[in-house]
Amino acid sequence: MAAGNISQATTTNFTDNVPNFIVESKNLDTSNASGETYVYFPKAPQHFGYYLNHPQVSSPINSLATWSVGRGWECEDNQQKVTLEHVTGMGKDTFDTVIWNHEVVKLACGDAFIEIIRSKVPLSKKIINLINVSPERVKVVILGTRIIRYEIWDGKGWKRKKTTNIIHSHNKRIGDQTHGTSLIEANKKIIDALLEANDDERTIKHRDKALGIVKYKTNNAGKISFANSQIENAVKNGEMVGIPEDTAEILPYPSKSSEDRQNWLQYLENLNYQTGGVPRAIATSDGTSEVGGKMGHVIFEPVYAKEQRDLEQDLWNQAGIKIKFNRPPSLGGMMPALDESKNTGQVAIQPNDVEASMTRE
Repeated sequence: MAAGNISQATTTNFTDNVPNFIVESKNLDTSNASGETYVYFPKAPQHFGYYLNHPQVSSPINSLATWSVGRGWECEDNQQKVTLEHVTGMGKDTFDTVIWNHEVVKLACGDAFIEIIRSKVPLSKKIINLINVSPERVKVVILGTRIIRYEIWDGKGWKRKKTTNIIHSHNKRIGDQTHGTSLIEANKKIIDALLEANDDERTIKHRDKALGIVKYKTNNAGKISFANSQIENAVKNGEMVGIPEDTAEILPYPSKSSEDRQNWLQYLENLNYQTGGVPRAIATSDGTSEVGGKMGHVIFEPVYAKEQRDLEQDLWNQAGIKIKFNRPPSLGGMMPALDESKNTGQVAIQPNDVEASMTRE
């Protein structure tokens, strides 16, 4: 029997034995001090895997790209406008689809490339086509702090391209990085948690109440194995299972409630959009209130406006293409009521509720 002597109590030592949370350090990828630096994009296939296989990943990226370039563009130079209207990309593209593609790849992989096809007429150098190039086939060559050329893999070898023949866009490049930042890579832990939770929920729903613990009243391994196989077949085929009375007890597997799991899923979905820079109400109808939807729209305006501005400058500085992307409708002018007389939804005590006043008849 326990002594019950309180003087024998001890304490734990979490301070020394449980480490504090430490953020992983990360050095920026920079160019070599001397000689050429080659920048590849080996993670591009993995990023495309996330994007193409999981709508939870592609939805915020597609939404940001669509809001940025989906409403068309204006061009003051009529000759350049005609040129852009005749861009066919791989044959069935348009300038709009090429640019939307470019924006999506920039967000997903961190860097995006368009090859400029120019006229072969001497001294003309007129742009006759624009073709998207996937990052995993591109090598960026840097000397010192400047990009001096690009090389594209055509299946047989690396083909050199001048900087004037490539439009190269970075996503949120910081410091002296040699490449942009993938939205998927930066958000990977949250995305993985969301995909894992969805996969787990699908498994639970598919097996419904079959997940559990069976307590057998026998130690015979053969009998237990046979009974397990019968239960597995019944679950697989959606049939009932029958076992002799008092031979086994099937208990439900201890797990979170369906409501708890749904709350966790919803939290991860919302967090995925937030960290992706896109309010969920922008990408999909999620039952957000009217006020919440409007505020999300207002907050989102500078996000897609920056994408538009960055792409406009890339096209002008790198290809001499001067256009302006049309802005989606703005809610910036919808200011809230400035006094309580206009705010009919106000229920709290206001200054005029405690002032002695009388309207003159």
